[in-house]
Amino acid sequence: MMHMTLYWGIEVTLLFDFWKTDSWLSYLLTLLACFLFASFYQYMEDRRLRFKTLSSANPAAPSVPGTTATPLLVKPRRVSAARVSAAMLFGVNSALGYLLMLAIMSFNGGVFLAIVLGSSVGYFLFRHGDEIEEAVVVDSPCGCS
Repeated sequence: MMHMTLYWGIEVTLLFDFWKTDSWLSYLLTLLACFLFASFYQYMEDRRLRFKTLSSANPAAPSVPGTTATPLLVKPRRVSAARVSAAMLFGVNSALGYLLMLAIMSFNGGVFLAIVLGSSVGYFLFRHGDEIEEAVVVDSPCGCS
C-alpha cells in the first residue's frame, strides 16, 4: 500500500513496480540515483536555457524608443531546426521534472532529501550564474551588449 505521509524506511517502491528496495544497499543506490538524476535535471535545464539564448533570433525592436514592452501581436516565426530542438529539449526537461516530482511522491524521507540535495548541488554546479546573466541582458539598454 502506498504511504500518504512522510516515512523513513528503507523499503521503497520508486516510479515503477520493479524498482523496489529491500536492503540498505539497494536503498542507498536508489538514493544515489535520485541525487544524480536531480543534478542531471539541473544540468539539462542549464543546457536548455543556454541553447535558447544562443538560438533565439533578435527580438522585435520596440515600436517606441526607450520602452521594453513586447507587442501584443507578433508575426509568427518560421519553423526552424533550432526551434524544434528547443521544443524537444523543453519536453525532455519537463519529463525529467515530472519524474522527479513523482519520485518525491513516494513520501520517503530519504528520497525527498536526495532529490532536494541533488537539485541544490546541480544548481550550484551548473546554474549558479543564471540570475546575473539574465539581469545583465534584461537591464542593459544597449542592444550591443
